Amino acid sequence: MNKKPKHVAIIMDGNGRWAKQQGKQRVMGHNQGAHAVREIVEAAAEEGIEYLTLFAFSTDNWNRPKEEVSILMKLLVNSLKREFRKLIKNNIKLNSIGDIELLPIPVKEELQYVIQKTKNNSGMKLTLALNYGAKEELTRAVRAIAFKVKNSIISPEKVDQSTIIEHLYTRNLPLVDLLIRTSGEERISNFLLWHIAYAELYFTKTLWPDFAKEDLHKALLNYGKRERRFGKTSEQVNA
Repeated sequence: MNKKPKHVAIIMDGNGRWAKQQGKQRVMGHNQGAHAVREIVEAAAEEGIEYLTLFAFSTDNWNRPKEEVSILMKLLVNSLKREFRKLIKNNIKLNSIGDIELLPIPVKEELQYVIQKTKNNSGMKLTLALNYGAKEELTRAVRAIAFKVKNSIISPEKVDQSTIIEHLYTRNLPLVDLLIRTSGEERISNFLLWHIAYAELYFTKTLWPDFAKEDLHKALLNYGKRERRFGKTSEQVNA
């Protein structure tokens, strides 16, 4: 590769369809998807990716059957407990974005525990998007900025892009270089709308439970062949 993305974000899609193809219940797809998370986190660290952000649970996912949501929450707690030592061993720092206050108490407590225990790790920054929606994130930011303007904390003339970023969940993350979506769907699904403004998009038909180290490497190779212009011409970039 002639270049490597600093920040990779992944929309992990296809657990349910994988289970259906296997003639199994959806929960089995989510279990297998958790195994894929483990492999891809380790693979991303090996590839030298500095930031990896995974779309784990969206604000819209609450609309799924209550039983499935409950299973997802239990799976999340168990995964955090199971993978905690590996995060420490591999020097990975865990972070989260989204409104975690609305998550079940066991999930929130386990999440905060692992974040606290890995805060001094200096390797890859792994971010889980939980109860996250980009439109909700932007709405909260606008509301907070409007409040500060109304109370003369900041003046309207001082509001710029950096002001908006400071009020986002993602304020401590760099802009996304590569966004990957599995399962063949080609849409953003309300994920990181601000941070993917100039991201390269990579769509694969591989369902998330089948997405392996080789698939990630293939996506990174594809990214390495792309020309990142950011509004400039090819001649300017090459110069």
